[in-house]
Amino acid sequence: MTESASIIGAQQFLRTMPAAYVERLAAVGTHISLPAGHRLFEEGGPADKFWLIDAGQVALDVLIPGDGRVTIERLGRGDVVGLSWLQQPYQWRYGAITTQPMQAFEFDARQVRAACEQDPAFGYAIVLRFMAVAARRLQATRARLTAACAAA
Repeated sequence: MTESASIIGAQQFLRTMPAAYVERLAAVGTHISLPAGHRLFEEGGPADKFWLIDAGQVALDVLIPGDGRVTIERLGRGDVVGLSWLQQPYQWRYGAITTQPMQAFEFDARQVRAACEQDPAFGYAIVLRFMAVAARRLQATRARLTAACAAA
């Protein structure tokens, strides 16, 4: 296993994924470093990447007319940034900005989608992991909304 694949495969998100699949992901990923305040993407922009955070923090935000940007979630080490690359029209539903210097593995979504189409078992392994992320985030949103309603 390559060094990059070993590092990526140790992340909780990919820990139980078969080594060959981790190698496949590592082949289309790059380790990057970004400063605090770097905007990863804007709502409505093309969703052509996703990231696995190695260090630092990212805020997911939404632009509310008249109020500006509102942070809806903060993500850190081990979290995945970017789910919209999985579903057409492949456009971001939110924005994302680094709130601390960030190191992450950045993946080319087009290449990952192509690999998923070529190998349905690989695609299934990827989709299962991203669905787990989506489910956790929906539950966290539900808990925040429930708490906000109870406080009102």
